[in-house]
Amino acid sequence: MEPTSALYAGSVMHVRLKPRRHRLAYRLCSFLLDLDEIDALDARLRLFSRNRFNAFSFHDRDYGPVADAGAEGAGREGEPLKAQVERQLMAAGLAPDGGPIRLLTMPRLFGYAFNPLSVYFCYRRSGRLFAVLYEVSNTFGQRHSYLIPVAEGEGDSAVLRQQAAKRFYVSPFMDMDLTYSFRVRPPGEELRIAILASDAEGPVLSAVHAARRRPLTDRHLLRALLAYPLMTAKVTAGIHWEALKIFARGVGLRQRPPAPERPVSVSPAGLSPAPRP
Repeated sequence: MEPTSALYAGSVMHVRLKPRRHRLAYRLCSFLLDLDEIDALDARLRLFSRNRFNAFSFHDRDYGPVADAGAEGAGREGEPLKAQVERQLMAAGLAPDGGPIRLLTMPRLFGYAFNPLSVYFCYRRSGRLFAVLYEVSNTFGQRHSYLIPVAEGEGDSAVLRQQAAKRFYVSPFMDMDLTYSFRVRPPGEELRIAILASDAEGPVLSAVHAARRRPLTDRHLLRALLAYPLMTAKVTAGIHWEALKIFARGVGLRQRPPAPERPVSVSPAGLSPAPRP
């Protein structure tokens, strides 16, 4: 059977709308990894490894609830990542049936990784998308996830619309009392994830990730190395540099609250359609 894992080459754009308008854009090459295929990819590809140093490498400890955070439901030592995700699905009242879970992320590049957002697309054996798990990381070494079920029939739509209340501190320039609205075109030949953060008065920040599918082969991995050199380090450096510019424009800092007690926040399915970013 042909693997479903792939590369997605594209770009990310962030636009802060208030109190000072600000824009950040960068190119990005993401991996879509079927969690059942990672070991086979490790065996087949020269430039990709699991839990070992390589040009590109996937390390299980970079994902899932932070084990030392003391949060209820944190990942168990040695527990496979797919089992962790399935356990969170079951805790939310969803019943996985062993269908594929595909993770959109940036693996380590020459040993370094930082993923502001990784997305797990959870499917039934029938192929129906039944839940999406948005895993958010901040620059303080913390992670938190938003689990949103997909309503019956909605998984067949070209564009998925979901919402979640913000529970996790990400940026020192963003308030906590926000709502995230997601518009997602699930991975196919193209991928698009648009996120709109809004407060009671309207939109505050818009972020869009758009990309096209590429085969996950050594030839395309080499091309990605040449086209997106040091991409993970550039993302981190860019975030900090843009933060300095935002601060210089007079946007005040927000105090960092304690991390949520639970590693996953669950939102109901069937919410009203999200506004267009």
